[in-house]
Amino acid sequence: MGDNSAFVLDNGAFYAKLGLSDAPEPKTILNCITKAKSERRRPFIGNQIEECRDASGLFYILCFQRGYLVNWDVQKTVWDYLPDCCPVQFSETPLLITEPLFNFGSIQEAMLEILYEEYDCDAVCKSTAIDLAAFNYTHTTGTSADERKRPLACVVVEMGFSFTHIVPFVKGNKVKEAIRRIDVGGKVLTNHLKEIISYRQLNVMDESYVINQVKEDSCFVSQNFNEDMRIARKRFPDNTIVREYVLPDYTQIRRGFLRNPNGSTGSSDGGDELQTVRLCNERFVIPEMLFHPSDVGIQQMGVPEAIVDAINLCPEETRPHLFANIVVCGGCALFPGMQSRVERDVRALAPDDYDVNVTVPDNPITYAWHGGKKYSQSLSFLKSCMSRNQYEEYGTKHLVEKYES
Repeated sequence: MGDNSAFVLDNGAFYAKLGLSDAPEPKTILNCITKAKSERRRPFIGNQIEECRDASGLFYILCFQRGYLVNWDVQKTVWDYLPDCCPVQFSETPLLITEPLFNFGSIQEAMLEILYEEYDCDAVCKSTAIDLAAFNYTHTTGTSADERKRPLACVVVEMGFSFTHIVPFVKGNKVKEAIRRIDVGGKVLTNHLKEIISYRQLNVMDESYVINQVKEDSCFVSQNFNEDMRIARKRFPDNTIVREYVLPDYTQIRRGFLRNPNGSTGSSDGGDELQTVRLCNERFVIPEMLFHPSDVGIQQMGVPEAIVDAINLCPEETRPHLFANIVVCGGCALFPGMQSRVERDVRALAPDDYDVNVTVPDNPITYAWHGGKKYSQSLSFLKSCMSRNQYEEYGTKHLVEKYES
């Protein structure tokens, strides 16, 4: 462990990304407790789920509800498990931890109290995943010529588990009055896919874990919704969208996979005894909810409209820079086709004389963690840390107010 290293914990609602700032990549674990029907007595914490012999009927006990940390017992159980994943002494290593945007003061105070009292933290710095993603984007490491070309403004689109946030930054500061939130995230998409498959084919309402994998493995963002719907109405092989998803049986198949309806996958696991679900327009209708939330009764703007609305609330001289520096992160950014669709839709709504550029990082889930890693190595990190002495002298309320000022 390096003397100057910090412990960076991007404490997301579904995944926690954690590691020392001198590590090349973070470890990603489930930020919840899971329980399985097959092993009723044993709760699985974080990535212990990989030890579960049969993950069908698995259910989650989540720390976060509607985007905010409310179940402290579960969160403490996960945090107790962190040293097993990544050995760390909080009494010797500063901690950089993320919290939700517009977090409630009472939750901030409770979190600080637990970190100082239960985990004996020496210094804590709070941030949001969105701030760290913006820091990562605007602090590209490279030659001095690259440094001079750093963008002064950007828009972070975080497609998380609970919500999608659109946050413009100008010279490192959030433009608070321009922040937009859409109540669609990975959880809504998975739940809607469960409902569709349960209505059309097979009751999977208790199979959140498996259907989340189905979503990750098979969904993509349509570039032309009406054309894809027209193709989806055809029969195979004219229908190039339809696929079968082979469900895991937890004896030979640990994770399901896609195959053509005629059974050809290129793998030798074929066979009529395998249980499958047929996926056609579900593959692109599910991610489409991010672009048209009203399809499922959420009367809000889609992502492209929200981006343009947020930028239009910023000072006029910053708008060309904001349109040219849109970065999309979070788990839903992993859907194939996300970058080109967002860029195309924003381009259609933006003024003609502005350049539009949308970036989706190689790994949008860990993008904010890498921003935290860069931030923890900057001079402003130690200034923004709250030391144990400050906590003991002033208490949590003062620290929360100091951080927000």
